[in-house]
Amino acid sequence: MILVTRFIGEVREDKPARFDVPGFILSGVSLGCLLFGFEMTSRTGELSRAVVLIAVGLVAGVAYMRHAKHRSDPILDLSLMRIPTFRLSVIGGSLTRITQGAQPFLLPMMLQLGFGMTAAASGAITIAGAIGSLMMKSLAPRVLRRFGFRNSLIVGGLCASSGYAVAGLFRPDWPIPVIFGVLMISGFFMSFQFSAYNTIAYDEIPSSRMSSATSFYATFQQLMLSLGICVGAASLHVGMLGTGATRPALTDFTLAFLVVTAVSASATIWNRRFAVDAGAELSGHRA
Repeated sequence: MILVTRFIGEVREDKPARFDVPGFILSGVSLGCLLFGFEMTSRTGELSRAVVLIAVGLVAGVAYMRHAKHRSDPILDLSLMRIPTFRLSVIGGSLTRITQGAQPFLLPMMLQLGFGMTAAASGAITIAGAIGSLMMKSLAPRVLRRFGFRNSLIVGGLCASSGYAVAGLFRPDWPIPVIFGVLMISGFFMSFQFSAYNTIAYDEIPSSRMSSATSFYATFQQLMLSLGICVGAASLHVGMLGTGATRPALTDFTLAFLVVTAVSASATIWNRRFAVDAGAELSGHRA
């Protein structure tokens, strides 16, 4: 709080937009139901309730979009998706966050159910991703300056996806240092992706719309992380249905990891659509 007070200016609009009460209610119901519904799909015996919540969330979401078309200052401004860098960041970042949301759900379960580890032991291993994330922070500006946003996002995304795909191949006879190293490298590249997306997203956003863009982007971040749990749980259940098992085996976890990493790898399609000089003023890169 002290550093924010010292280094970040307090910027206010001269004429703040009127609070969109109907939009707040519709978007709140939609996002709340979707978030809880996606999360509940990972719980045994909660599928029917999860489906109802997701359905309500979708209906409320459609109602909100109809409402937003008639507002000049909607609480979630969908017209921001017309801005190229913002749109690509939202789509590419959303696909990447699905994988990141599934990883904390799948990995501890695999280590405990498949490897027989205690919760404390699996937690000590999964912290490797956080260590890799911290290591990345000081390197990101130099990488972006050297290679630019487009190339960095393409290569970094493929490396992060490959790392989590390898995690699905973990077996109890793998040396712990190797597992720790793979997770640390994966966390490094995944954190780099988020830092790059979070920066380039606002490259073309005018100051008058910065507040709306921040709200929109942060909302989708949380939604996609919850959706990642849904995708991971669904993939795990599909693998179990194929074998008729009541408890997930290591091969089921492998399938789930490959599915969620395929989702993040598909972000490459959108990363390639960034202009070569996208975000050049932010990174200092010159194509």
